[in-house]
Amino acid sequence: MRNIKLCLSFDGTNYHGWQSQINAHTVQDQLNNAITRIVNEDINVIGCGRTDANVHANEYYCNFETESEIKCSKLLLALNGVLPKDIVIKSCQEVDINFNSRYHCIKKEYIYKIYNGAVRNPFLDKYSLYYPYKLDVVLLNNVAQCFVGTHNFKGFMATGSKIKDTVRTVYSASVSREGDLVIFKVCANGFLYKMVRIMVGTLIFVERGRILADNLPLLIKEQNRKKLGTTANPKGLFLNKVYYSSWKLKIESEKL
Repeated sequence: MRNIKLCLSFDGTNYHGWQSQINAHTVQDQLNNAITRIVNEDINVIGCGRTDANVHANEYYCNFETESEIKCSKLLLALNGVLPKDIVIKSCQEVDINFNSRYHCIKKEYIYKIYNGAVRNPFLDKYSLYYPYKLDVVLLNNVAQCFVGTHNFKGFMATGSKIKDTVRTVYSASVSREGDLVIFKVCANGFLYKMVRIMVGTLIFVERGRILADNLPLLIKEQNRKKLGTTANPKGLFLNKVYYSSWKLKIESEKL
């Protein structure tokens, strides 16, 4: 039995997130079907975590077990040949049989893109939130530091989640500008349901004066969802990086 680890990128526009669901079009289903077709085995891919509907990924990891002897180099090419064009396998490697993409993940980094130009950009519309009013990046970057540290982020979790432990450690958070594109970047040991999107909505509320910057640390402690910003549109959100501990055995790999 072999354990194969894949790194992929996907455009989440046409998908109801990563996780397989009844009567929903998901990235996991597409990948399960593609791998099953190639190795001729029933496959259940383990992903590094869920993503919301319409959320994208620059870097997403998953793994699956197989008895197939197809080399990683050929498997990578075969998968990219049958997958939809909005899902691409970036690397394929055989790893230790005990490796689990979800449970061995130690931290993740998300980015959220806001297009802050005077007029809408049709080429970025599917991949960013359009916000026409000038954003003060220096202010928002300073405010974003309130998220850093270990906090109970219950107020930043949308309804519908069954998770009871809402304490997370945020390692870094920043807001920067690249021309008309404003990017919020946050890295943590884990994220709650719609947590990043609520962070973005809260930063926009600070910009608009609906939340005072000095009050945000207190609002985080209060854990009251109603006092924070709205949930930003999913189309601007990207899972950007996934981190694993270094002891995992790399046996064979191929990358694009």
